[in-house]
Amino acid sequence: MKKTFFTFLAISVALISCKKETTAPVVVPDKYQTLTANSTWNYERTNKITPTASKNYTLTSSNRDSTVNGRAYHVFTNSSGSANEYYYISGNDYYTFQNLPATLISNPIEDIYLKDNAALNTSWTQSYAITSSGVPLTITIVNTIAEKGISKTVNGNVYSDVIHVTSALSASVLGIPLPAGALISDVQSYYAKKYGMIQSKNKININYSGIVSNTDEETILKSADLK
Repeated sequence: MKKTFFTFLAISVALISCKKETTAPVVVPDKYQTLTANSTWNYERTNKITPTASKNYTLTSSNRDSTVNGRAYHVFTNSSGSANEYYYISGNDYYTFQNLPATLISNPIEDIYLKDNAALNTSWTQSYAITSSGVPLTITIVNTIAEKGISKTVNGNVYSDVIHVTSALSASVLGIPLPAGALISDVQSYYAKKYGMIQSKNKININYSGIVSNTDEETILKSADLK
């Protein structure tokens, strides 16, 4: 009887041990944007048209959200005094609530700027109806995953598993595309896990119906303190 008991005990312990060994911990993958309050990002923005016009500023993740179209956007403050920035993550989709270039007078728009699970060369399109200088425009943004899982050095810091997104802008008036050359854009953005945007290059030239705007700037992440 005693031998049978110890045999049963040994088998039970073995079964429990096997169960423990085969149970893997749940790993939550890092997102491409940290929302934790009091995290900070130090950026430098350089105006390529006027090279001396560089601006350093700090984004700080606040402890509050703001509801936009039923979504709880997390609020980031900007040390330069510019408007707050708003970010929201839904699964693998990353949203921002932002303004278009200054000459395109309109209400802020919601934009899906990143899909972290999208395959290489995947594109997604978003269109927005706005009014600029009394002219009704439809702005279309086509985002494309240009590179994925790359390593990129920015300001001497090496980031891995980076996603490179290109964004092409086009516009139409009452369904008629603007003439060739009226809107030229070259927008490149790089995102690293946890850090979010580590570099962006924005060239947007507009010359249509009295609307003239030339933007050529680069923003880099100099350092970050993530909580």
